[in-house]
Amino acid sequence: MMSEEMLDDYSHFAPPAEGEVLQGYVLKVTANDVIVDFGYKSEGVVPIAQIPVVDGKPAVNPGDTIEVMVEKGGTLTPEGYVPLSHRKAQNTKSWDTLEQAFRDNLLVSGHITGRTKGGLMVDVGVEAFMPGSQVDVRPVYNLDSLVGQHIPVRILKLNRRRGNVVVSRKAALETETTDRKSALLETVAEGSIIQGLVKNLTDYGAFIDLGGIDGLLHVSDMSYGRVTHPSELVQVGQELSLRVLKFDKDKERISLGMKQMAPDPWESVHDRYQIGGKVIGRVVSITDYGSFVELEAGVEGLIHISEMTWSRRMKHPSKVVKVGDTVESVILDIKPRDRRVSLGIKQLEDDPWTTVESRYSVGSVVEGRVRKLSEFGAFIEIEEGIDGLVHVSDLSWTKHIKHPSEVLKKGQVVQAVILNIDAPTRRLSLGVKQLQPDQWESFFATHQIGDVVRGRVCRSATFGVFVEVAPGVEALCHSSEIVGGTGKDKTAIPVGEEHSFKVIRLNAAEKKIGLSYKAAIVDEERQRMAEYQKQAAAVATATEEAARGANPVAEESAIEVTEDAGAAPTPEVGE
Repeated sequence: MMSEEMLDDYSHFAPPAEGEVLQGYVLKVTANDVIVDFGYKSEGVVPIAQIPVVDGKPAVNPGDTIEVMVEKGGTLTPEGYVPLSHRKAQNTKSWDTLEQAFRDNLLVSGHITGRTKGGLMVDVGVEAFMPGSQVDVRPVYNLDSLVGQHIPVRILKLNRRRGNVVVSRKAALETETTDRKSALLETVAEGSIIQGLVKNLTDYGAFIDLGGIDGLLHVSDMSYGRVTHPSELVQVGQELSLRVLKFDKDKERISLGMKQMAPDPWESVHDRYQIGGKVIGRVVSITDYGSFVELEAGVEGLIHISEMTWSRRMKHPSKVVKVGDTVESVILDIKPRDRRVSLGIKQLEDDPWTTVESRYSVGSVVEGRVRKLSEFGAFIEIEEGIDGLVHVSDLSWTKHIKHPSEVLKKGQVVQAVILNIDAPTRRLSLGVKQLQPDQWESFFATHQIGDVVRGRVCRSATFGVFVEVAPGVEALCHSSEIVGGTGKDKTAIPVGEEHSFKVIRLNAAEKKIGLSYKAAIVDEERQRMAEYQKQAAAVATATEEAARGANPVAEESAIEVTEDAGAAPTPEVGE
């Protein structure tokens, strides 16, 4: 009986099983060893080399508990200590832990110790291998940058007998992402505010990592102001507070807004700007129809090309402003609902039409540049902002002008007479022909029916010929008034010949003159006949006096006159 009791009392001194991990109590730490009480009849010793070092000193002190294992086949040291291994104990425990994690599909903590062919070496209690494809959910091209990091991993393969462990950080991240996504999808709602990290940038926006799911922050929702590229406002890795604009749980899509975190400036635009007020802004863009000016972040105004200058010869807004210019303008209109502000630059100066009647008068001569030609006339700018119209009918007294380009060219500097001023309708009538006297009026003032005029045939028609009787003044000689012609016959007078014509019709109101070539010939024959008869009478008188012998000289003169008269026989009218 006594012997059995003694065996029970000393049963705790029985030798430990092979490979058993024991809890040891640190008794003493020397320069080479750690003396440990591990519950056996003799104390054990652990080489100091197996103890981790912290700040140059062993990481254990007397009184600490460490895990140990009896060295297989080990003999007592000369001091009587049992050889122990802290490293083997840790290794055994690590394998037990890894096997448990592998069975339960749990994550374990690892420390990346170095780079190796095809991947990384990871300390998970034992040395494990992590292929490069299992480092992250996205490809990692610089594996060396991960060395030294502590990471969570999942065990993919484990063979304790061979000491082979394969781990994956990618699987751990996917698990973590899935858990966070599930939690996020249950809590997110439209209108709520959420924290996120800028993941990457594109031309149209930024993708935000919300923790398990990505949201899109579109460039149009970054600022109420103009944003050319997302990089102007956010950077990769930046943490943001954003508002959820739209949320589709089924498709797992989240639209985010950054500008919605602040009040819309258009809602209070009337509090800061009034129609007629002057403002200063920066030109942010230029189009063919005007330029946009930023008055403040989110509020832009348009200066239409027609509001840039009083002049109408503006070709493009870039002639007045450039992108980046700071300009002053006048507010013409505000429409918050349409998010529009109309601006004007020309309103900073007086409208020249308001004083045009005090600076010009009807009948005065002005000089200007031909700005535009149209079918009905030419627009002439006599000063910036003041254009006058020369109607096609006021270009020439004499010529029939079909298009002003026959007389004027765009850009040509010309003089004109002011015919009418209508400031309220912004109209100014000009005339070019008024610079010269009216040839028609002069002709009608100096001629009457029955006068014989000289003229050159300038053109022909089936019904007669047109004769230029003065510069720019044409008269019609009908075919019935041409010798040998009828109303249907072609003219017998070639174009370019000059003849005498008799005026048979005058209509000053319609500027029409009728001529007769036949009547002019008849009048000429009558005049020649009268002259002949006069000369014949003079010859007869002289002959009679000579016959009486009164005057020998007169007789001789009479003979000469008779000879001269006989030299030119009287022509027939039909010739």
